[in-house]
Amino acid sequence: MIQDFLQKNGLAVDNLFEDGVYTHPRETDEGHCILLDKALRKCQIQSVKPETCVAGPFTFDIDVKTGKLVWFLKTIKICPLAGSLSKDRDAYRKHEKSAKREIRRLIWELDAEALRAILTIEEPDTVKTGEDYVASEVLAKLRV
Repeated sequence: MIQDFLQKNGLAVDNLFEDGVYTHPRETDEGHCILLDKALRKCQIQSVKPETCVAGPFTFDIDVKTGKLVWFLKTIKICPLAGSLSKDRDAYRKHEKSAKREIRRLIWELDAEALRAILTIEEPDTVKTGEDYVASEVLAKLRV
């Protein structure tokens, strides 16, 4: 779907996705998503972006020992949307609610192998924003 969108709109992005169990857009050497239009500071595929991007700049980790879903916000350095959200508290809360819903849906639907793959992705430029309990069924997938 994303490749079709890029071709239809004349956007050339080589080597778009990271290989592995869970497919996601790769990052540039500067740590930005390959699909970020640097001049406009906007996503080039806004209408067809994957679920992890819909949740952005929010991201997560799962602490299996504590049973917690840990929430993080990417820094402005990585995601320009983080800067916009930091200036508008209502927009922040609305996007946070939507992001958490998308992330919860994602972790519920992914198989154990793909979920484990996501949890190995390093995201150093983030700030912890909170934590919630994760569904026992999700934890069971990770404990296998």
